[in-house]
Order: sequence, then structure tokens, then C-alpha cells
Amino acid sequence: MEELIAQQDLSQLRTSLEGAGAVPTGAVAAAALAAMALSACGGGSPAPPAPMLDLASAKRDTSLFRASPLAAAQSNSTAAFDATALMNWAENAYPGYFPSHQPDLVYAPYIYRYYPENSTYLGVAGNDVYVIGPVTNNALLWVGTLASFSCAAHPASCAAGPSTAFDAARFLAQATHGASKADIDAMQSTTYAAWIDAQVALPRSQSHYDWLVEHGFGAEDFRNSTQGLDNTIWHKLITATDSLRQRVTLALSEILVVSISGVNTAWRQFAVANYLDILEANAFGNYRTLLDQVSLSTAMGYYLTFRGNTKANVNTGSQPDENYARELMQLFTVGLLKLNSDGTPSGGETYVPADVSGLARVFTGWDVDTSGYVSPFPPDIHKRPMTQVPNRYETGAKTFLGVTIGSGTSARDSLTLALDTLFNHPNLPPFVSRQLIQRLVTSNPSPTYVARVAAVFTNNGAGVRGDLAAVVKAILLDTEARDPANASSAEFGKLREPVVRFLNWARGFGATSPGDLWAIGDVSDPGARLGQSPMRSPSVFNFFRPGYVPPTSSIAAQGLVAPEFQITTESSVAGYINYMQRAVNGVGIGDVRADYTALVALATDSAALLAEINLVLAAGQVPSARLATLKTALDTINPTTDAGKLNRVKAALTLVLAAPEYIAQK
Repeated sequence: MEELIAQQDLSQLRTSLEGAGAVPTGAVAAAALAAMALSACGGGSPAPPAPMLDLASAKRDTSLFRASPLAAAQSNSTAAFDATALMNWAENAYPGYFPSHQPDLVYAPYIYRYYPENSTYLGVAGNDVYVIGPVTNNALLWVGTLASFSCAAHPASCAAGPSTAFDAARFLAQATHGASKADIDAMQSTTYAAWIDAQVALPRSQSHYDWLVEHGFGAEDFRNSTQGLDNTIWHKLITATDSLRQRVTLALSEILVVSISGVNTAWRQFAVANYLDILEANAFGNYRTLLDQVSLSTAMGYYLTFRGNTKANVNTGSQPDENYARELMQLFTVGLLKLNSDGTPSGGETYVPADVSGLARVFTGWDVDTSGYVSPFPPDIHKRPMTQVPNRYETGAKTFLGVTIGSGTSARDSLTLALDTLFNHPNLPPFVSRQLIQRLVTSNPSPTYVARVAAVFTNNGAGVRGDLAAVVKAILLDTEARDPANASSAEFGKLREPVVRFLNWARGFGATSPGDLWAIGDVSDPGARLGQSPMRSPSVFNFFRPGYVPPTSSIAAQGLVAPEFQITTESSVAGYINYMQRAVNGVGIGDVRADYTALVALATDSAALLAEINLVLAAGQVPSARLATLKTALDTINPTTDAGKLNRVKAALTLVLAAPEYIAQK
């Protein structure tokens, strides 16, 4: 905006609006459509715009319009959003910028209002919205269309529910790991909020731990293996009806990371299965409870090496292991840098090495609870929280982040005080909220999107901090998430991570495992498989970092981040397509098979076939030009036989799964 109109006053206005959290970044021109108006003639009496202010000569802030998270299809509004409605909304929303006005004036093609207190005009010509005044240096500025502001004026109706199958599919792409055509049809008969509430209310399905036991992985032969973990993970991710919980659980597993490759203990598949169960149980619970249970889980104790941690020894000079204390702060709670409430840096580091050392003293003495068992211990020890070994615990004072836990405080009380300190840190709401938005909706949420969600994290409306159900609902119902105009914004959305792409196919087309084996296995190999596999992150920093920027890219040039691009390489791009081609054909995934019955019925009409797959996988976002190219390829496959029809279906699936417009979730 500043570059386009080069006005310091307008820049300051934008900064003040963003700082106040009034509207999403980029939408400031949209809300601040209100801050300027249609012909600064100055003085105290209104005058019509001079004929020289013609539409063709108006400066257009198109970049702001494209990035505007307020833009939305007008069909989602409950009432016609005309010029009068726009101006009334602007005045109510931003009275400081639009003080009392004189009666509406018409000067074709404008309908406009004059605000004598600040000599600005706000007007509409047809569907286009213009502003002019001192803050625009008297230059006529186009800030969008009426439809750009309907979501802001009618937020409840905009986010009420899908008006088209594409809206429904787009919502489910953010809220689940994949939806079938039946799921999309059902979504159109409800509201977004009602669907979320119903998902939150669903009882949890069988735990990963119990699935392992039921399928015999507790037998002695599996004591020192990882077998069974991949099976239970794929089984639940593909078949569970509580699809929102599963989406949030996977997101949490990529924030509070544990990887089975770093859990060096017997029955490690059970340790990690129990850890996943903790994440799942708390996906709609409280983040404070989650922190407590994660901190006492055997999987985390082994993974971040504080199980068996002992107090300092003055004779040997040994100090407590600082691994968990560091990552608990850096990755799970407050981050490295001090943040504003909207997630932007406020200046300075959150903690220093002395804080890590002080917090590490809290995590001494904790070890696996084997009471009541004799060696060799059964897998059930991993269902228990870790317990204290008193002679290993540091009883002295512990100081970190400006808090001192007094000498003699018990291990359990010290842990409670430490986690309370981190949980109540001002960084935590924006730090966690932004990452959850990235995992579900978009890699580059506006600061005000983060601020709105962080405000819910801070207070769910009933005075409760850390209510994840409320946070997830706020993320998915936010205007920035629901705005269909963002589906065409270059700055909005995220790269679908490879695991999610696989699940989109499996869930979208009803994959089953007749033997209930789910033998998909470890798909970490980037050259031959997906380059990512749940609970197999190469480090505690996840498969990709939330702030990753592809070097020497247009993404970097625009100051954006693209986390999933960290695992996107020449090898992984080819490996993904080859792997999905095999999976679609039922090769290399055990007895797991999708159901293509409905697609085979469309096979003779390649356009209809592609349209169905485009809806289910990509929410209709693969454009017509791309579909035309794919249709040409499909039409080379003869569909006159059953085998030909099935081959056309499989080819269509593989081609859409490889389409860039599918791989980028909008």
C-alpha cells in the first residue's frame, strides 16, 4: 500500500489499525476504505467529486485486495450488501475514521458520503469502492469491491455454513485429513460451527495402545521392535470418524514432537502409542493439562533424555541434563523471541542459558514407574506417568524466567509451578496459536488472525486459558479461513504435507484393509515413498520448521514462509508422485485398497470424472485449463472395457494428486 500510493499518513493509519488489532493485515485498506473517501475538496461543506476524478485514472491497490482476508463471496451474506450498507458498516466499525456524515450524495457513477471533520469521502461506483482525502494526498484510491467487505459486515452469515459443494470441501480440507463425496454432501446440510461442535462431542475411538494389545503386538517377540506403531497410526488416521480430532492430534504431534527413532527403550511402540493417545485425549482439552501429561510421559522422557536425570554432583562436576528444559521453552511453549499478542516479534530473547539451567533442575529425579512389576517389564509401564526417585531430585532453589521455586519444594510442586509459569507466559498464546493455524489453514496468517485466535487461547469467553477446543473452533471459523476469495490469493494457503495428501486419497475414496492389518508401514523415504511418516520425525524440530523460507525463491522475496517446502526436493517430488501412483493401483500398501465404484461409473465421461475428483481432493481448485490438459491425456485411455474404465480412473486420480493446484491447499 505504501509503495503504491507513497503516503506517509496512510502508512501511519495502516500501522495504527494493525497495532490495534482492528482488522487483519492486508485488509487494512479494506477496513480503512473507511479511512479515506471520495474527493478531498476540503472545507466544511460537501462538494461532488470533480469530473477529473474518473474511474479510469484511479489508483488501484490490487495487491491489498488480493491479500485481503475480508473478501468473500456476496452469496454468503444474509442481506444485499449495497453502497449504503457498506458505508453504514464502515462508520459503525471505525467511527474514529468515519465521524458523522452528511446525507448521501449521488454524482454518477458515484454514491458517496462526505465526512467534514476530516475532509474525506467514501464512495461506491457500481460494485467498486473508492476513497479519497488528505490521507491519500487527494488521489482517488480503489480498495476493492462491495463483495470484498461482506464477510466483515456479516461475519456470522459468512462463516455460518457452506453455500456450495466447493465451500464444504474447502472447509473439510482444513478440518480433516480427507473427505468423501458423501462427507461433502452432508457438510452442506449443516453449519461450520455445528459440525465442529459435533466433532468435539464425538467419543474417542479405540486407543492406539489398546489396538496394539488387541492385535498381538504385546507378545514377547515384539519387545525390542517398532512393529505395530505404523499400523495403528494408519488405521486411525484413515478410518476414524472423529476426523477433526485426528487432524488436531497430527498437528500437535508436529509441535510437541516425539519420534520413535529417538525413544530408546523396550516396547517403544507402546511408549509412542501412549504418547499419541495423550495428544488425542487432550486435542480438545486444555493445553496446560497436555503439558503436564506430555512432561511425565515415558516417550518424552526417553526422547528428550530427562528420564533418569539427576541433580548436580559437586564432586564430579556433572549437571542436570538440559535437553527437555530447553525444548520445552523453545518449541512447546514460549519460543526464542519475545512476541506481541499477534505473534510478531516485540524485541529481545525470551530466555537465556541461565533460564535453561534453572528449569532443568525441575526435571531431575523423574523415571519410569515400574512399581509392582518384576523385570523384564511389560509394555504397561508406558501407560503410567513417570514417578520420582527422591535421591536424584534437586531439592535446592530453581530460578528461571524471573521466577524462583524455593528450596525444599517437592518435585511434584516444582513441576506444577514450572509448567504454570510457562503456561501463563504472554508468549504462549500467539506462539502456539500461530503454529496451529499453519498446520490447519495457512502458512502465513495475518498478525490479526493470530491475535484473534491467541485472544481465544488466552480466554475462551468463560475465563479459561488454553481451551484447545475453543482455539481450534476460532481458527476454522475465522473470517480469514472461511473467506472464499482467499482460495485465489497467492499469499494464502499452505503446501499440503505429503502424509496429508496420502490421507486425502485414502479417506476421500474409502480405503479399507480387509485383514485389518493396515500394513502401509514407514513412508519416510523421500525418493521412493512420501518423505514423511507420522511419529518418525528426524528431529525434535519436526519434519519442517514453522519459519522455514525456501532460499532464493519468490516466497522469500515476498517475505513469506513455507514450512512444508523444507521437505520438498527434486527427489521427494518425484518420489511422491511415483508412490501415489503405486498406492492408487494398490501396490506397496499391503491389503489397503480404495473404493472406486462411484468413479468407475463416471469413467466414460472424462470431464465428469475429473470434476468429481477435483471436488473431493482439491475442493474444485484445479482450474479449467489444467483440467482440459488432463482430459486430453485421459481421453487416450479406451474406456470401453471394465479394465479400461478402471485404468482411466486410476490415471485421473494420479494426475489430480500431482496437480500443483491440488498440492497447494487454499
